[in-house]
Amino acid sequence: MVFAHDTEANLRAAADLVNTARRRDGRDALTTVPDLDGFFTAWGYTGRHDRDAAELAQVRAARDRVSALWDVDRDTGAQVVNAILREADAVPFLVRHDHMDWHLHATVADAELATVVLVETAMAAADLVRSDAWDRLRTCAADDCAAVLVDLSRNGSRRFCDVNGCGNRAHVAAYRARRARATAGSA
Repeated sequence: MVFAHDTEANLRAAADLVNTARRRDGRDALTTVPDLDGFFTAWGYTGRHDRDAAELAQVRAARDRVSALWDVDRDTGAQVVNAILREADAVPFLVRHDHMDWHLHATVADAELATVVLVETAMAAADLVRSDAWDRLRTCAADDCAAVLVDLSRNGSRRFCDVNGCGNRAHVAAYRARRARATAGSA
């Protein structure tokens, strides 16, 4: 499925944010201001970035709200999206900056980072609702993983997250099982 570049980037950023708390090793990857700086920079957020403990706490709270999107159906997701946009007084407008061509923003330039994260996630999730593609928000298929993913593949076949190497582990396990069956069958 193909979405606008900002929609895809915001969905990936949302999954990355959620996965800071869903690592197989149990470590929260968003506990310090430098962790938040890395997230801010990695996903190309623009605007206000206070770089303090209060902002970190706000983004961690936003992470919980974003995470909930993976746990609801499309209709409930639409309600969550509407609530986020309403609370932020979001008004979409087109912008072009840095290396990015025209895309949507919906917060004022000095909005708190947590608000920007919530609104940009909600705008991207709105595209999933409108496209009847809510099922592209998935939880990793690995038995021992709770990480989330956004399946942006054409055929909708992505099953494993990127954060914990689950796809590779599943493929290695399947290969070993095939080899064991082949060895047992030839004996």
